[in-house]
Amino acid sequence: MPKITLPDGSERQFDAAVSGADVAASIGAGLAKAAVAVRVDGALWDLSRPIENDAALEILTRDSDDGLELLRHDAAHVLAEAVKELWPDTQVTIGPAIENGFYYDFAREEAFTDADLETIEARMKDIVDRNEPIEREVWERDKAAEFFRGMGENYKAEIIESIPSTEDLTLYRQGDFIDLCRGPHLPTTGKLGKSFKLTHVSGAYWRGDSDNEMLQRIYGTAWSNDKQLRQHLRMLEEAEKRDHRRLGRVMDLFHFQEEAPGAVFWHPNGWSVFQSLIGYMRQEQNEAGYQEINTPEIMAKALWEKSGHNAAFGDNMFTSETVDGRVYAVKPMNCPGHVQVFKQGITSYRDLPVRLAEFGKCHRYEPSGALHGMMRVRAFTQDDAHIFCTPEQITAESIAVCDLILGIYKTFGFADVRIKFADRPEVRVGEDAVWDQAEAALVKALDVAGLEYTHNPGEGAFYGPKLEFVLRDAIGRDWQCGTLQVDLNMPGRLGAAYIGEDGEKHLPVMLHRAIFGSLERFMGILIEHHAGNLPLWLAPVQVKILTITSDADEYATEIETLLSAAGLRAETDLRNEKISYKVREHSVAKVPVQFAVGQRELDNRSVAVRRIGSKSQQVMSLDDAINALKTEIENRGASD
Repeated sequence: MPKITLPDGSERQFDAAVSGADVAASIGAGLAKAAVAVRVDGALWDLSRPIENDAALEILTRDSDDGLELLRHDAAHVLAEAVKELWPDTQVTIGPAIENGFYYDFAREEAFTDADLETIEARMKDIVDRNEPIEREVWERDKAAEFFRGMGENYKAEIIESIPSTEDLTLYRQGDFIDLCRGPHLPTTGKLGKSFKLTHVSGAYWRGDSDNEMLQRIYGTAWSNDKQLRQHLRMLEEAEKRDHRRLGRVMDLFHFQEEAPGAVFWHPNGWSVFQSLIGYMRQEQNEAGYQEINTPEIMAKALWEKSGHNAAFGDNMFTSETVDGRVYAVKPMNCPGHVQVFKQGITSYRDLPVRLAEFGKCHRYEPSGALHGMMRVRAFTQDDAHIFCTPEQITAESIAVCDLILGIYKTFGFADVRIKFADRPEVRVGEDAVWDQAEAALVKALDVAGLEYTHNPGEGAFYGPKLEFVLRDAIGRDWQCGTLQVDLNMPGRLGAAYIGEDGEKHLPVMLHRAIFGSLERFMGILIEHHAGNLPLWLAPVQVKILTITSDADEYATEIETLLSAAGLRAETDLRNEKISYKVREHSVAKVPVQFAVGQRELDNRSVAVRRIGSKSQQVMSLDDAINALKTEIENRGASD
C-alpha cells in the first residue's frame, strides 16, 4: 500500500503498486494527458513503471526542463528506428539528448545525404503517427549481448559486453525496434509530437577514439511545440550568418590549416583586433592595481605533478622529453608559474594583496572532432590573473573582481550576464574543511555584493570552487567566459607563504581570475555577437576613404595621413570604380566608417560620412569628422 507524497506536501494512499500514470490520472485528466515521466525519490522513471513502496513523486510534463530532455532522448530513438526501417543493414550505436536537440551515430558504408535526412524525418513523423507503445524490459547482460550480435548489431553488443556481467540492463521496445537504454522514455512515440527537425550529418569516431572506425552522426533539434522549433531554426539561420569562421574570411582576420590544428594564423586585420583587446584589458588591469608578468611556456613536468594539474588532466597536456632525459610540459594554464613569481623574496601581510596578471600562451590537447574555429582550439591566450591575499581580504577582492568583469563586459555590449556558483567536483585536491572555507568565502562575496547567482553543483575546478560568468549574446546563446576561483590548496602544494602580523609563515589565499578567458574564443564570440560589425574602437580598419573622381586622390591621401596622425586606422580606395561599388564592397568587409570624397568635398574640405548599416550619409567638415571619430574611440562608444 504505497503512500505517494507530492511536491506540495499532499499525500495519496493506494491499495497496491501504482504507476506514475495512475497517480497523474488520480489528480486530473489534464495532467494525465500532459505527463511524460515522473521523478520518484529524485530518480527519473517511466510513467508506466510500478511504484511499490512509499515515495516522493513529481509528475513531469513536456514543458519542463526534464520533460524537454526526455523528448529529445526519445527523438534520438525514433531517429534510429526510422533509419533501421529505411536501411535495415545500418548498425546503430549510441544516441543521446544534447543541448537543444539530439544525435544518433550510425555505421553505414554509404554516406547520408541531405535528401536522406528529409526521407528519415518523414519516416520519423510516420512513427509518431503510429503512436507505438514504448515498453521497458529488464534483460540479463549476456542474453542481451547475444541477442544484438544475432541481429548484426555488433557495436551495440560491444557496449553491452563492457557492462559488468553481474548487472541486469534495460532494453526499450517500440514497434519492431528495440534498443539498449537506461531510460526513462515517453509512454508512446505519439507523445513525442512533431516539433523536431534533422539538421545535419557529421563524422564521429566510435567511442570518441580516433583509432576506431568513423561513424556517421545525424543531428537534430527537438522542442515542446512548433513555436519553439521555429524560433530555434531562425536562431540557427542567424547563427550561420554570424559564424565567426565565415566572417573571419570576409574580414580577412585569420585562418586555420591542417599543419597546425586548433591554432590560429592571424592576418594583419585580425592581429590588430587581438592587440586592441589586450591593450584595453591591460589598461583596465593597471588601473585596478594588477602587475603584469610573463612566465615560461614550457616547464618541468614535475611542477605540474606537484600542483595537481597532471593528475587532473594530464591527458590534455603536451609533453616533451629532452636528450638529457628530462620531461617538460607545455603549460595548459598559468597558475603554477604565477606562484613561482610570488614566492621570490619574502612577502609580508602588509604587501597583500598581490595581483599578478599575464597574457599567457597556453596549449591543451583537444580531440580533432571537438575543434571548432576559435571557439575550441588547442593553442590560446589567457587573460589570466592571480590575486594572493589573506583570508580576511577574500570578500573585498572578490567583489572588486566581479565589478571589473561586469564593467568590461558592458563595454563590449554584453548587458545580460548570468553568474553561476560551481562547488566541489568529485575529483579534487584538498580537505573538505578547506573546501568548506573556500565555498563559504565565495558565496559571502556574492551576497555582500548583492549579485544574483545560480548553483552549478560539482562543476568547480579541481583545486577550488568558482564563479562562472555566462554571457548571453545578441541571438540568445549563452557563452561561459569569465571565472573567479578561490583556491586554498595550490599555494600550499607549491610552497607559497607570507609572513603574518605574528611573525609566522601563513598560507596565502589564491584567487584565480580570467575575464575574456581565452582571447581567441572571446574574439569569436564578439564577432558573432556583433555580426562582424565591431565597435569603431576595435575595428581593424576604422575608416576607408573612397574617391568619387580621380581629382580627389591627393585629398584622400591627405585625409588618410591626418586620420593616422589622430590615432585612427585608415586606408584609401583610389580605384577607378563606381562609388556605389566601393561602398558595397567595404560594407561587406565590415568597415564601420566610410568617407566619400569628390570635387565638392575637395573644394569645401569636407567629407561625406557613411556608417555601416546606414543608407544615408552626413556631410561634415574634415576637422569635425576626425574629431568626432577620435572622441568616440577614446570613449569606446560610451558617448553614443
